Amino acid sequence: MTTHVHAICRHIASLLLAVSAISGAAEPNRLRVATSGDYPPFSIATPGTPSGFRGFEIALIERFAAERGIEIEWLSFRWPRLLDDLAADRFDVAASGVTLRPERSVAGRFSVSTAASGAVALVADPAAHPTLESLDSPRVRIGVNAGGHLERVAAQRFPRANRIAIPDNRGVLAALARGQLDAVVSDTHEATLWRRELPGSASLGPFTRDRKAWLLGASQAALAADLDDWLLAREADGSLDALRASELGEPGPPSAEPLQALCAALDERLSLMRWVALAKRRGGLPLEVPEREARVVAAALAAVSEAARRAGHPAPPPGAVEDFFRAQFEAAKQLQRSALANTQLPSGEHVPDLQEQLRPALLRIGERVARLIVALPSEGVDAQLVKETVRDELRVPQLSPTSRQRLAEALMALVEETAAQRTSARASTPASTGSPRQAA
Repeated sequence: MTTHVHAICRHIASLLLAVSAISGAAEPNRLRVATSGDYPPFSIATPGTPSGFRGFEIALIERFAAERGIEIEWLSFRWPRLLDDLAADRFDVAASGVTLRPERSVAGRFSVSTAASGAVALVADPAAHPTLESLDSPRVRIGVNAGGHLERVAAQRFPRANRIAIPDNRGVLAALARGQLDAVVSDTHEATLWRRELPGSASLGPFTRDRKAWLLGASQAALAADLDDWLLAREADGSLDALRASELGEPGPPSAEPLQALCAALDERLSLMRWVALAKRRGGLPLEVPEREARVVAAALAAVSEAARRAGHPAPPPGAVEDFFRAQFEAAKQLQRSALANTQLPSGEHVPDLQEQLRPALLRIGERVARLIVALPSEGVDAQLVKETVRDELRVPQLSPTSRQRLAEALMALVEETAAQRTSARASTPASTGSPRQAA
């Protein structure tokens, strides 16, 4: 047996062991949940309540724990320390409106998205600052919560402004109300609440499209799979949407439907390709490695087959699965070429290690992709819906129209072939009378 085949087998074996752990692990009796308590309406410190917190993420994780018979141990975190706490294994899951970001994907693993949001600028005097462009000036003081997603967003959108990072998110609105700031960077949900406390203020934007999800440690494969299954089920039965309406003030848009969640996972994976390209250039490695692509395809086929077995479905057609992953490879290489068109490494940017950080993160996301492929519905999905979902959910910059189209076509072919296969399997199942039925 060749070294190449040995490598494929080792990779498949390790992945199947992980999948088996997901299906066979006992439910934990205690879940350590970290939350910030300073991010309305996702997590709000509320003394006197059983948990000490309230909000959308609090209600959602409490419902999960109640249905699973799990006791929650509540912990608090500060946004600048989130990834340090994750690395130190201080919690099992962070539920606090955590935004998906590439550095967080590298550090741990995300659940299926729980909600959507977008960054906005909240201004106290709309007449003085009527547009986002008017805020990007050294004379403008913009406040933002230190250490979170919005601090990075503010640096990108308002590079010339006088940005002030405030350690406690609760102090951001207070500083704006006292006149110490001209604007603050918030998000669509939080800013709606803040505007009620600051009459006359206005929101400018949104100028990003973000996903909120639960953040887990890299080793939490079983818990991540269980959370994903639960979120998909709650989206399907409408209870997740009802909770968004009651806690966020408006229903939807849905975030945990299988097709949407699958495309979001692809977007998360593709968002790492810029770093992959820079890490390859730093190490003098080639852009294309056919042997590695073969290993990834073999592992993907094994993971999808195992996920289908656990779900009680026939495994999707291997050819369609392989074509879908080949389309992902081509999109990934297109993004890497785009990144390498810039011949200089960005000044001061930390590029994660390819072997120790980026590739393990890609494999973790790949596990979710495999489960979501199997979760795709066998009906009610047409080419237009796939095209629109790919357009809306694949948000990584520099993804070309050709890559987008290729992914949409491969995904639609996978949906159609899987649906036909399931129809054929149902047709070949003996009827209630016991007489066999011929496959269509």
